[in-house]
Amino acid sequence: MSIVSLTLDAPADTPLGRGIKHIGIGKYGSKPLPPDLLEACRQALTDPDTHPLQRGAFLGALLAKGPTAEEMTLESVIGKGAFSHPTFFINKLCPELPVGMHPIATKLVRGHHLQVSEAHQLGDYMFGDGLPPEMNCETFRGLAASIMRVRHETNEEYHGLMRAAESTYSPGFGPMSCADRPLIQLAEPFDGVENSYLITPLLAQFFQKRGYGAVSMVGRSGGPKSTLNALDLYMHIGCQFLQSNHELDTPLEHYGWVLDQKALSTSLNQWVDRRRTIIKRPFLATLEKVLNPCHARILVTSVFHITYQMKMAELAMLAGFDGVIVLKRGQEGSLSPSTSRACGVLCAVRTTQGHLFFQQFEGDAPAFASFRTETETQYEQPQALDNARLVRQFMTDGHTTDADFDNRVRFAHALYGRGLDWIEGQLR
Repeated sequence: MSIVSLTLDAPADTPLGRGIKHIGIGKYGSKPLPPDLLEACRQALTDPDTHPLQRGAFLGALLAKGPTAEEMTLESVIGKGAFSHPTFFINKLCPELPVGMHPIATKLVRGHHLQVSEAHQLGDYMFGDGLPPEMNCETFRGLAASIMRVRHETNEEYHGLMRAAESTYSPGFGPMSCADRPLIQLAEPFDGVENSYLITPLLAQFFQKRGYGAVSMVGRSGGPKSTLNALDLYMHIGCQFLQSNHELDTPLEHYGWVLDQKALSTSLNQWVDRRRTIIKRPFLATLEKVLNPCHARILVTSVFHITYQMKMAELAMLAGFDGVIVLKRGQEGSLSPSTSRACGVLCAVRTTQGHLFFQQFEGDAPAFASFRTETETQYEQPQALDNARLVRQFMTDGHTTDADFDNRVRFAHALYGRGLDWIEGQLR
């Protein structure tokens, strides 16, 4: 399948797209399909022109949430008893799937978790875009990604998928780093924001002033948001994108280096198109933030759902970081802290003796009281050009014409600075 055919013009408007949005929510939020949508999905599953990624993603979400009695009638589209017999189900739905992948496929359909080695093998297939047509099954890719998302991926599965993703790196991002100082990697959701401005380059500048080299991980938005992300912002600033780890021996002023996912891995970049078609955010939305191709020592990242804060810290340790700062409840899940809602950072370190330590710093602590506000300023359709202007102005003058933006940047400096102080104290 070519890269062009991985996308749909309006994936959320198809019957299966609407079905995925309805049932592909997660372990605790999925709802039964209403009768009219159930019938529309039945027709779509029998249509040979239905996109295979959506076919797999829909059925994966349905099986992971557990079909109702009415939804069980959809199995007749595949074959009688298909939902109760994983081997039969996989043979009928994914005839192109290599025989060696069948044990993993049936294990996923049964709702079981994968071991690290199995997840690694799965990742090799998921990222393997060079397979011959007779072995290339996009339906299975959608199915596997959807099942893991709805029932939630385990750390072991992330670990295996991480190893597989690392094997897709471009040759310039090998096992060696030429950096002349410890690196801090900044990574927030690649889908960005819709009602606020990003402050990522100003955080990178802050860490550079603390003696680190800053590397910002960016990439195309896989959705659901597509208004403004860090890649858009850095492109409007006119940054120089990193093409190889060998460039890390040349210090860059202001905000350090920027690594576009497209330069890091062709396979990961192609998955952006798949993610848009699948609609819901699969494992890569988390994984791409914790990959450590530049061998940074500290990761600065964010989560929207508080339950993922500890998971992000644990995954950072698996990726080889010695320290991590995870912001919870930033604006729209970004690295910009909220000034009116409860936010804060979870910090974690792994010492040279191999010991793990964790520490929370809450944004409503008295030390940060001067930054707190009653409400958040909402920006309708924020533009990268305006965001870049604010970033340049603050970078040069230490303030802008937007008081809310200035306050948020200063709050971020104080909050992340407190976390970095703690990490440095633990790693001494």
